[in-house]
Amino acid sequence: MLRRSARWAAGVLAAVCLVLLLGPGSTPGARPLPSGTAREAVPDRVATWNICNPCGGSERNFGRAKEIAAVAPQVIGLQEACVRDVEEIRTYLEEVYGLVYRVAYGSVLRNWNRCGGLPWSPGGFGQAILSAAPMTDRVSVGYPDGGSENRGYLAVTTLVGGRPVRVFDTHLAERRQPQVRAGQVRVLAPEVARHDRAIVLGDFNAVPESSELAPMWPLARDADPACRPAPTDDTCTPTTDWNLKFDYVFLRGLTPRTHHIRPSPYSDHHLLSTDLNGN
Repeated sequence: MLRRSARWAAGVLAAVCLVLLLGPGSTPGARPLPSGTAREAVPDRVATWNICNPCGGSERNFGRAKEIAAVAPQVIGLQEACVRDVEEIRTYLEEVYGLVYRVAYGSVLRNWNRCGGLPWSPGGFGQAILSAAPMTDRVSVGYPDGGSENRGYLAVTTLVGGRPVRVFDTHLAERRQPQVRAGQVRVLAPEVARHDRAIVLGDFNAVPESSELAPMWPLARDADPACRPAPTDDTCTPTTDWNLKFDYVFLRGLTPRTHHIRPSPYSDHHLLSTDLNGN
């Protein structure tokens, strides 16, 4: 009995601490926003974010929702995303910020140790696309060689700036595996080339001048105007805590109007967003 009471008291204390940490209205049971106070997604804004490391946790997912809500993109591609974490983020976005997103998943790994679930029904891990508009023609592809961990890309068709566009979301092999990444780009690039208007979001784990990214540059430009496949007088703004440019918003048949990088305590990658011209 004493042991059970101690566990109950510890649970209550943990819940109180979480409420104090996140503030009122920030728990999973947060009340919906009053009518008329909901935010709207910016219709011509797209974003990308590798949300893991640190991974998981309701308090971190609330923080991630807050970061996404501050940008309010029409479309955002997430990498290293567990399905249950994305669902929690979507709930916070809707109930706390009034932002309603559809979701498409491109899970390439099922692992209960990483993403929860049960040993016979583990959680999905990989890419996710959140879109304020409906998505169609979803395709999820695992790369033949993922390197040290399964990797792939997710693609959908949706509206950005009121016009249809093909959106890709990918995560390439880790930074010490350039040859694996080169093979993955050889799978991705021809699919991008099939579309006159395409947005490629993701963590490429490679700096712009890396040889494995060479097939991408003839197809699309990065939203960061300083980023090119060869070093220039300008310098790409880093997108990671270790001061390297690994994350991209590649645009094909579209041009950027603005480009923003938002460092965050909720990931070792920064959240990238760009507003597009009316192409």
